[in-house]
Amino acid sequence: MAQRFGGKFSPGAAPDAKGTLPPAHPFDGKQPLKGAGRAQFLGISALLFLPAAFTGTPRTLMFGLAATALMLAAAFLTREGMKAHAAFDARKIARRPAFPRKIFGSVLVGAALVAGGLMSHDGLLYPLLFGLAGAALHFNTFGADPLRDKGAEGLDTFQTDRVARAVDEAEKHLTAMRDAILRANDRQLETRVDRFAAAARQLFRTVEDDPRDLTAARKYLSVYLLGARDSTIKFADLYARARDTQARSDYLALLDDLETTFADRSRSLLNDNRSDLDVEISVLRDRLKTEN
Repeated sequence: MAQRFGGKFSPGAAPDAKGTLPPAHPFDGKQPLKGAGRAQFLGISALLFLPAAFTGTPRTLMFGLAATALMLAAAFLTREGMKAHAAFDARKIARRPAFPRKIFGSVLVGAALVAGGLMSHDGLLYPLLFGLAGAALHFNTFGADPLRDKGAEGLDTFQTDRVARAVDEAEKHLTAMRDAILRANDRQLETRVDRFAAAARQLFRTVEDDPRDLTAARKYLSVYLLGARDSTIKFADLYARARDTQARSDYLALLDDLETTFADRSRSLLNDNRSDLDVEISVLRDRLKTEN
């Protein structure tokens, strides 16, 4: 009779004797960046100005290099704007980006096409028309940046601002952890940090649903994540030099404990919110019965 093969790295595997969980799928908790291919094509298209720039007059070279630089800057700003927009959409309470990257990307695309048009035209009319058309097409393709804060309608502005600031700071800690673990050059560790980040972000979303939970979760968003960041930085530097297997096991155990702690806190806050809702419903029903 056929028997299915399984092990600690197989889907659905249980923790091993040391309590270490198997690594999650590399794409767990991640969303693809919409339009990333178009932003990459925008950067590649900047190189199209170079052949003509290096085979023409000094004027052509000057405007060709300017067009290439402006287009590369536009591609960079566009991609960063897409990342910021995706993070904005993923959160329930968020502040608009301080710098509208995609809009400025449209402006730079227009400027790049104007410079490209001046490579072969002495007049300014047609290059300006090219630039306006290019800026309009870029804006239509990638859209505008978020221009208003999100999730603040009908809520206490002070509370929502506190939550937004706390989540912003917590996200910086997660980003620092991700950047630090790359130095360890261990794919499984990178995946494990991503899985912990997904558990932490679940707590972020719970707090954003009810800003009153911030007080109960503040130490998780600041103290615990700050400690996790510092531990990750120290471990990555040590492991990159010595490949210490014991330190690796200890670090994985720390991430297991942190993930469990964050998940438990998320469930606890959700249960508390459900209890508050049950109380509100019960009080309202009693009032309705009394009035009838």
